[in-house]
Amino acid sequence: MKCIVLGCGTVGTTAALILAKSGIFSEIRLGDANIEAAKRAAEMCQLNEDATFKCDASDIDNVANLIKDADVVLNCVGPFYEYGPKLLRAAIKAGVNYVDICDDYDATVEQLKMDEDARRADISAVIGMGSSPGLANLLAKYAAQHLFEETEAIDIYHAHGGEPTEGAAVVKHRIHSMEMDIPVFLDGEFKSVRLFDESGKALEEEFEFPMIGKYWVYAYPHPETITLPKYISGVKRVTNLGLVLPPEYAELIKTLVRISMTRSAPIKVEDQEVDPLEFAVAFILSKREELLKKAGITEPMGCVTVAVRGKKDGKMMRYYFSLASRGMGMGEGTGIPAAIGAMLMGMGKVKGKGVLPPEACIDPVDALQLAQKILQAIGVERIPLIVEVEDENGRREIEYREVFPQLG
Repeated sequence: MKCIVLGCGTVGTTAALILAKSGIFSEIRLGDANIEAAKRAAEMCQLNEDATFKCDASDIDNVANLIKDADVVLNCVGPFYEYGPKLLRAAIKAGVNYVDICDDYDATVEQLKMDEDARRADISAVIGMGSSPGLANLLAKYAAQHLFEETEAIDIYHAHGGEPTEGAAVVKHRIHSMEMDIPVFLDGEFKSVRLFDESGKALEEEFEFPMIGKYWVYAYPHPETITLPKYISGVKRVTNLGLVLPPEYAELIKTLVRISMTRSAPIKVEDQEVDPLEFAVAFILSKREELLKKAGITEPMGCVTVAVRGKKDGKMMRYYFSLASRGMGMGEGTGIPAAIGAMLMGMGKVKGKGVLPPEACIDPVDALQLAQKILQAIGVERIPLIVEVEDENGRREIEYREVFPQLG
């Protein structure tokens, strides 16, 4: 069985390392626009150089030809608002099962429109199989299935930062997320807010993340807000709020977006034409190290918390599920779930054909058990899952095995 990983950045390389060691696939191939990046990833995965190929993600026909012999293709090429729909289209054209980590709302909307085409091609396409979206969706699904008689609200919070490096595609994704209408599901209806308008400010709140600390978070245009209401029966509210750390770094990005620098037309500086977006991205990245040092952040850190409120035995309760870590960053936080999606696809545990978010086609227990095995294989004793419950006695931490006995 062959798996192809497209995109050999931090996330793609982490996923490829896990897939190469999984034993599920007899062949792993790595594609990237930068063939040297693919070769470096192959060396880390102890794969031969001939397991790599150069891939232009904007050329749908060429990509389809390159992946046509695969059983599963895992797409880690960003930014997803540019390449997500294109590479899904290539997978459909090639008739190959597909997994990605798309976290752009508008790209997700375009991908969902391809559902019928994917069904006709007889493929399964799991979109948004990262941390948020991805494991966040599956934790919400688990709570709705196993913990509540009625599910009322799902609020997703995330904060992360401190990765050793950060690329331009990541910064452009954040800028893109701040400029657009942000989807939310409030009072049983799909609505949209704008980050800098009163509608967006009304959702901002201070949230305490286990292991990470207390921070103000703001609305993010993540796909969970449009997919979870379709698959979690009766839910009336779904939001996604987050920030990048340190807060000063997030504020720098927000300021450049607020003054419209990132959307301005090219300008002439002396004899050279400058693209304000490219300048803004370069300036943001040039300040990153200084701001991390000032904030005292010396290692990757991150947390995704899924807060699910509902009725249990006639009483209203809220469970908080937090995947938190220090020392592991976006590579592990997104790369591990991506690998899990590809592995479950290869194991035949993705149910259904068409274009599907994780909650539509993956059993949360399958994903969490696989996550635990992967982490134990790399020396992490247990899945970094913190469970808290809020009832009439307030918010308190409980033993996660009480809620997830399947994790042993």
